Amino acid sequence: MFQPIASPLAQSFDFPGGRHGVLLIHGVTGTPAHMRLIGEGLREKGFAVRGIRLPGHGTVPEDMLKTTWQDWLLCARTAAREMRKQYEYFTVAGLSMGGVLSLLLAEEIDLTACVPIAAPMKTVNKLRPLAPVVAPFHPMMGKRVDPVRATLYADYDVGYEVTPTISTHHLSVLMRLARQHLPLITYPVLVIQSHGDRVVTASSPQIILNGVSSEKKAQLWLDHAPHVCTISPEYPRIVEAMVEFLHGCEGEERTR
Repeated sequence: MFQPIASPLAQSFDFPGGRHGVLLIHGVTGTPAHMRLIGEGLREKGFAVRGIRLPGHGTVPEDMLKTTWQDWLLCARTAAREMRKQYEYFTVAGLSMGGVLSLLLAEEIDLTACVPIAAPMKTVNKLRPLAPVVAPFHPMMGKRVDPVRATLYADYDVGYEVTPTISTHHLSVLMRLARQHLPLITYPVLVIQSHGDRVVTASSPQIILNGVSSEKKAQLWLDHAPHVCTISPEYPRIVEAMVEFLHGCEGEERTR
């Protein structure tokens, strides 16, 4: 048995106000805490922001064993459709698996823009396809120690210390679906990736940019941030790039 996550930052947050709503989605085994600094930065710039907690996350790892990729996608889809009705402009952005979910939402919901952050189209872990076979014998996997993670803002580094093995399979399904349907995306896309990411392959951003049908697309490379770059010292660069890109997309949306 694992101890439940106690930090209040693990829960969903909502910063209403403004004409442009942004939905922030965390990654697998993560929590809204990983998106909080981005959310606060966007709020200071006049955006309305909501960070959701995906099913099975932010409690105990065993709860993730009861959830699937369909549950995570449904949660994100429900939140996105609610926000789309509330705001004149609407953007989805997500970290890692949250970025994959953002791409899937961009295929089916009217958006102002989509911002996948460290979103995997390929991962460094080559054993991920074996997850369904390994899961019955090893339901939980310990996470590799990444010394670069010490550079993150510790108060916001809230998530599970283990990964349910079967959850990596569900992530694989989402990745495959998103990659297959990239051509359906026509809305502006800003792809953010770090050279210091040891989880997502460096080819993932180009796969996204080459795959989408969007006329407006841009890329931001961070320097040394690890995979959870949204709570690294480079997070202000993410906020700055998003603000500039999203304001530019507002002008374009008026001409659609």
